[in-house]
Amino acid sequence: MPSYTVSSLSGTTTSSLSDLYPLTHRATMGGKSQRNYSCLYDPEMYASYWVAYPLCYDHINGSGRSNQWAYDPDVPETKQTNCIGGAYGVYLDTENYTGNYYSRGHQIANADRNGVDGMCDQTYYMTNLTPQLQNGFNGGVWSNLENAVQALTSSCDTVYVITGAAFRKKGGSEVVNTIVNSRDSKTLPVPNYYWKALLKVTWSGDSITAASAVGFWLPHTDLKGADYRSYAVSVEQIETWTGLNIFSNLPAALAGDAESNADWTAFQSF
Repeated sequence: MPSYTVSSLSGTTTSSLSDLYPLTHRATMGGKSQRNYSCLYDPEMYASYWVAYPLCYDHINGSGRSNQWAYDPDVPETKQTNCIGGAYGVYLDTENYTGNYYSRGHQIANADRNGVDGMCDQTYYMTNLTPQLQNGFNGGVWSNLENAVQALTSSCDTVYVITGAAFRKKGGSEVVNTIVNSRDSKTLPVPNYYWKALLKVTWSGDSITAASAVGFWLPHTDLKGADYRSYAVSVEQIETWTGLNIFSNLPAALAGDAESNADWTAFQSF
């Protein structure tokens, strides 16, 4: 789970950061109530800065999309944008595509929960969505990265995943473009970057004895044909750019080596 302060997030967003919603959604899996995912939602940006969740084979070994688009019940509807009936209705030309559009980009992918009906439904909450270029990003390099992360579950028990939407690097001055949702006329800032931080650990009883981590940081643009592996970075680098302490509950003795790794292959083989 990431930790943060308002001052640590300052400079990474155009928001005043005065109305943040730390959320945790739970659902039943294996007959027990379990944490599905946690996130930090900002209604000024209509986006979650990060979404954190465990991922194992049982989470993904299911039948597919639920398409149960809905408002998040833990946030007032007036503080969410309406994409229940369809995407944002915003079209644009990009480098490789004419008439590209912004799709409803999941941060925790629906496919990361298609093995558990109640959990999958919660991935369709408006607080989990951001406007994401469909062609050349959501349907390409980002989807390929999601698939690669899901594939890790075939060789390990659990991968801890944190997915984020970033508007500026800390200390940066990037222009934050906006779109108007045709369904409710709300103005939405568009993330300039998307990122993932991944962690695997080994346990001895209740103690973590070893850990490996890696990150990915992608510019949110038309990346037709791009290889997600080209965007591998260390978790330390993501922390520098976001102002977050990404895996804040990882023992300090293990965090240094784990979070300095930027080698995807080494992470896969851990």
